[in-house]
Amino acid sequence: MANNSAPRIAPREGLIDEVRAALGDALIDAKDAVGEVSLSVRRESIVEVCRSLRDRFEYQQLMEIAGVDYPQRPERFEVVYHLLSLTRNHRIRVRVSTDEDSPVPSVTSLWPVAGWLEREVFDLYGVIFDGNDDLRRILTDCGFQGFPFRKDFPLTGYVELRYSEEQKRVVYEPVQLAQDFRPFDFLSPWEGAAYILPGDEKAPEAPGAPTPLKAGEVGKK
Repeated sequence: MANNSAPRIAPREGLIDEVRAALGDALIDAKDAVGEVSLSVRRESIVEVCRSLRDRFEYQQLMEIAGVDYPQRPERFEVVYHLLSLTRNHRIRVRVSTDEDSPVPSVTSLWPVAGWLEREVFDLYGVIFDGNDDLRRILTDCGFQGFPFRKDFPLTGYVELRYSEEQKRVVYEPVQLAQDFRPFDFLSPWEGAAYILPGDEKAPEAPGAPTPLKAGEVGKK
């Protein structure tokens, strides 16, 4: 069996049963998959849930807050909290669901670093955090339109910016594409595509150097 250098996470036997008993109705679902425990909890209970996980179950650190967009769901966004227990060498994931208008209670009262992490989710997804006193954009600029990590956000965006020598400042302009979007097949240009590009069927074959031999043909002539 090959050696794996990845750090090992010590399992916590019976954790889900203990968490279910402690959280009660605040817990919607809990599962343990590939050694990772994930909890789905009610949005309005996220602060109490995180406080219980920190103070009772020893998950002292908030490592990350991430967002996920599922446009087909009534509550399209998931806010995912990643917690770490230093004393137990264990991680746990907590999820809540929300939509464009329903705010998620801020956990800045538990972990001040959550202020920046919540701003990232707000900036990229538009999720509102109730209780965050500094909910501003943090990754995009102040004049950015829309939320770029939403699945319905156009790949090209809405505006582009450049520095104008005439105005001596950065200006915003509507996106102008030099050509239509093209799909790419990422084939090696030395092998060539298995199909004929539009227009090539009318072009005569140009004279040039002979086709190089393949590796298996070298030395046979």
